[in-house]
Amino acid sequence: MKDVFQNVVESIGKDQHDAALKVHFWDGDTFMLGEKPFKSELKLKSPLAVKRILREGSLGFGEEYMRGNIDIEGDMQHLIRVGMSSGFDAPKLPLQSKLELALLRLQTTNTLNRSARNIQSHYDLGNDFYRLWLDESMTYSCAYFRDENHNLEQAQQDKYEHICRKLHLNAGETLVDIGCGWGGMLIYAAKKYGIHGIGCTLSQQQYDYARARIREENLDGQIAVHLQDYRDLSGQFDKFVSIGMFEHVGREYHATFIDKVKELLKPGGFGVLHCITKDVPEKCDPWINKYIFPGGDIPAATQVVELLGNSSFILEDMENLRRHYALTLREWSHRFEQVVPHIEETFDPSFARMWRTYLNFSEAAFCCGNLHLHQFLFTHGPEHNYPLTRAHVYGG
Repeated sequence: MKDVFQNVVESIGKDQHDAALKVHFWDGDTFMLGEKPFKSELKLKSPLAVKRILREGSLGFGEEYMRGNIDIEGDMQHLIRVGMSSGFDAPKLPLQSKLELALLRLQTTNTLNRSARNIQSHYDLGNDFYRLWLDESMTYSCAYFRDENHNLEQAQQDKYEHICRKLHLNAGETLVDIGCGWGGMLIYAAKKYGIHGIGCTLSQQQYDYARARIREENLDGQIAVHLQDYRDLSGQFDKFVSIGMFEHVGREYHATFIDKVKELLKPGGFGVLHCITKDVPEKCDPWINKYIFPGGDIPAATQVVELLGNSSFILEDMENLRRHYALTLREWSHRFEQVVPHIEETFDPSFARMWRTYLNFSEAAFCCGNLHLHQFLFTHGPEHNYPLTRAHVYGG
């Protein structure tokens, strides 16, 4: 088993000229990929850990790391990127694992009855948890770095401004925000642009926090957040936005979501769909589906374009913010590591290891893998009053 693992890693090294990795086996044996100084050291504490990595890729690695059968010293990003860039993270799963994941998929399909449970399993871990490492606006989505040296607080506000400019918001207009999180977008748009609007979330924790923030900002009567499934929303609005929610809809309900947007958005209205995408249609990573986002599914950018076209929306623009999400995740990871002792005490070490894996895996995927962050700007039918150039978005 050790020889097989070593051969696989060495074959990876042929295409990884900057790899600098040392592997420690449970019996004291070691081998090295690249030369000193090593960027990462992988400690495999049992034969089972090696077997599961070889057979199950990210699922086996993630679970064995959570259980403490794998330790990592040095740069975890480097280790993940070495495996990811070679396709080593995506082997063929054994039949038992495939059956377990298929059953999990059935149990987490985003029906009206199950969607709330899926969302709450991730977002209702507690506002105190997210407050530890998010920015002060509690924004849990890709930031926009006008300057790579800007801090996270500035970059998240710049993200909201970026979207507001794309929507060409004006005072008195109405805005609907599907999957509004802790209310950051609505609050920003109401304070700076004078819009009226509503948002929806299925997270009780987000709902309670957003309502409190709205009261604190004296925005009652101007904006509101509802604890409600997007499928139950009604009314018509001048503008639409959804930030980081489409990934939770599930492939079975992609068309349902877009149909609801068409129902809510007035003819001639503008919408921005901000969501994670992939290069080509493929299944979600099994470890992410099992431990982080049950029921989630990341579409290919081409699928989103097709969905919009099928509903007669006109795609005006699309922008890839992939590098911005890598920078966002790097900042989240840094802040997370500062509070790991508190998180281990509040939850447990396995939970902290799970989140460390998720944040680092995601950063690597946006940096050098197949994840992207697209903003799709579209209109409900032809709209000839929209600015002719992008100067209103990128200027000043």
